[in-house]
Formats: sequence, C-alpha cells, structure tokens
Amino acid sequence: MNSYKVLHKQNFGDGNFSIVPIRFEDRMEILKWRNEQIYHLRQNKPLTAEDQDNYFLNVISKLFDADQPNQILFSYLENDVCIGYGGLVHINWLDKNAEISFIMNTELEENYFQFHWKNYLGLIEKIAFEELNLHKIFTYAFDLRPHLYSVLESAGFSKEASLEQHCFFGGEFIDVIIHSKKNIKC
Repeated sequence: MNSYKVLHKQNFGDGNFSIVPIRFEDRMEILKWRNEQIYHLRQNKPLTAEDQDNYFLNVISKLFDADQPNQILFSYLENDVCIGYGGLVHINWLDKNAEISFIMNTELEENYFQFHWKNYLGLIEKIAFEELNLHKIFTYAFDLRPHLYSVLESAGFSKEASLEQHCFFGGEFIDVIIHSKKNIKC
C-alpha cells in the first residue's frame, strides 16, 4: 500500500468504514463513477482508461513523497472494498486550508448519500484537523444537489458563500455554494 510522507497515520477508520491512501487497484471503479457523475464534477469530458492510468502514474504517484502535496487522495472503503474516493484538494499550506472532494459508488447515491457523506466527512476531518492541523476545510459545489447542504450543515459546516452564476455548465451559468468548517483547536 502506498503511504503519504506528510501523514503520520495512513488508515483512518470508523467501524467497517475507512479511508486509506488512494489505491491503484481502485482506479477503474473511480473512472466509472466520475464518468457517471460528470454533471456535478469539474470535469469537462468523460475519462478514458488511458487518461486514468496516466493520471495515476504521472500525478498521483508523485503525491506520496511530497512534503506539501497539493492534494491528498483516499480510497473510501467498506470492509476493504472501495465504495468511493476523495480527499483534500487545492491544499493551501500557507493559509492552512483545503477543499474537500468526495464521490461514492453511483449505485449508493439514492439510498445512502447522507450516510456515506457524513461518515466520510468525519474521517476526512480527522486528517485535516488532527494530522495536518489545517485551519479550515471547505466544499465547493455546483448548485445541483441541494440535498448535500443539509448533510454538510448536520456535520457542523456553515454556508460561507454563494457565488452567483459562477460556472458555465450545461449551456447555462450556475451558482456555486461553499460550505466550510474551522478547526476549533487552531
């Protein structure tokens, strides 16, 4: 298993669920989910297997040994089976903040969206605040999934901003909603 130089601990778990440094073996499932959920991602075209392999080999592989990587990605597991992935992205080491990224197996979205999002947020928060001592974590979400906001708010995130008509998507300008949570120990 790969490990991140920047983290003291590599596996963060809660019961049957854990996040571990992103695994190469999960790349094709991740590609599938990203392509199925392209409508809410900052991805302008479907990914190919070649795109995914190149990304893992040329971008992700370099993150593990970096002192201050710009992103730290994880496989989200249930009983060691990957059911999602995400991490801390656009990490700003100077200002001590990072954006949260997360997608889950598309088949889980309808019935388990809230459960997995809340579970994942608890795990990623441990990394951000306890391992990395970041000051703030946030989400940057196209205003397409309003059911996400109640999950974020129930996990202690506050709506910080609404950027009106901020992104051109699907032939129209849409809003972006930002929720954040601050480290109470900072």
